[in-house]
Formats: sequence, structure tokens, C-alpha cells
Amino acid sequence: MAYIGTPPSNAFTALLKQDFSTSATTGYTLDHAVNNANDIALFINFVRQEPTAAYSASGTTLTLTSATASSDDMYCVYLGQALQTVNPPNASVGTSQLVDGSVTSAKLNAGKVLQVVSTTKTDTFTTTSTSFADVTGFSVAITPTATSSKILILCTMNWSGDNANAAAYCKLLRGSTDIFIGDAAGSRTRVSQAHIAADDNVSGTTSLNFLDSPSSTSEQTYKVQMAVSASGTGTFNRGRTDSDSSQHSRGASTITVMEISAW
Repeated sequence: MAYIGTPPSNAFTALLKQDFSTSATTGYTLDHAVNNANDIALFINFVRQEPTAAYSASGTTLTLTSATASSDDMYCVYLGQALQTVNPPNASVGTSQLVDGSVTSAKLNAGKVLQVVSTTKTDTFTTTSTSFADVTGFSVAITPTATSSKILILCTMNWSGDNANAAAYCKLLRGSTDIFIGDAAGSRTRVSQAHIAADDNVSGTTSLNFLDSPSSTSEQTYKVQMAVSASGTGTFNRGRTDSDSSQHSRGASTITVMEISAW
């Protein structure tokens, strides 16, 4: 569209306000030059003053008809001079003006939850291996938005060892890296948790909570692996014998990860 004269600025406009430190005087200095008293709205103790009668203004000089006191509250609004900027005024933007996903983690307060991803496993898994193997269907992937983010892992599991023969071991991993295991100590197996069935009919419930620092913006996969300590069976979401009766149970397990902004 064509314009006659100067095209309008592609900017936000807001009136300027100046606060004064008052004293027993009639003379003050304006932050911005004006043509006359009508270019500003002057307020003393929250009452608007009449231009030319209560004050005069020229350039950066403001002259009052009567002197103020140090206890007075005085400010002016520049009517003839607006501040133009490509940025909107403070407190003027609502959620409808923001593009989805446009606020980065750097703009959020530290320790805030940025995203949550969860996986729930309701079927069963068993292993007789003394080497650690993935619990099938029990992993969750998350892509951090910043390298400074931490990942909080919350895991609740129904699992069991073999009451008659062997303990079951589990480990929490990020990809192929163990992230929550005990210290090395001779030939002892390093695990996140160990479990022996107290009752062959039911599984036990345990929790794993860990705060990880992947230092990456690539996708991260968190999972649980299981093994048994000797000849026997480790079970997941079921008891060891698993007979078809009301005396035996089936459980559910879940793993949830949360991206937490850096602090």
C-alpha cells in the first residue's frame, strides 16, 4: 500500500514517563527536550497540573509557578515524544502472541520442569541369564533442549528374584552407560538394586530415582537391565511360579523422565 509522506514506523510506541526527586525549588531538568508546556503532562502528588498556569517548559527546562517540597511526589509524561522500539512494552505480551515452543530453557527459572516422557510396561519379562539384558519394552527416550539440563529419572518396578535359588539384579542405564550403580569392590556385582523373592506367588515393588547430567542435546534413552546371581529365574511384573490362580499376581511398572532446567 502506498503512503503520502513518511511511511509509518514498524515499531511499538509507548509514552515516556519521568520521575523527579523533589526539593524546595521551582526549577527542574527534563530528560527530553520539549517545545512547550503542552508537550508534557505534569503530576504533583498524583494531581495533574495545568500547562502554562502551573508550569512552563522549554527545551529541557521545567519551571514551576510554585516551589515543591521534598516530600512531594512529582512525575511527568511526555505527550509530544513517544519511545519507538521494535520490542513491545513491558508486560504487554500475552500467551497468544508467543509461538509454541519459542521460549527456550535459558529464559526459564532454574530447576523448572521443561518436558516429561513416560513408559509403562504391563506385560511380563523373565530372565535366567547371569549377564545383564534389557527388560523388553521398558525404556524411555528424551531429547534435552539444552546441554545444561538435568534429567530426573523416576522408576517404579514390580520384579523378583528366585526364592529358592537366585537373587535378581537390576541396573539403570543411559544408552549403554551404567548411571546408578554401587562402587566397584572386588568380584562383587555392581547393581542399582538386588531382590530376592519373599513369596513365590507375588513380585516385589521397588523404586529407582536418579538425577542424571547427560550434557547433550541428542536423544537419550534410559532403560533397565536385569540378571540373576546364579541358576534361577528373575521375573518382572509377575511372581516366580506364576500359577493361574487368585493367589498369584501380575503387576505394572513405569519409568518416567523429566528434563529439568539448569540451576
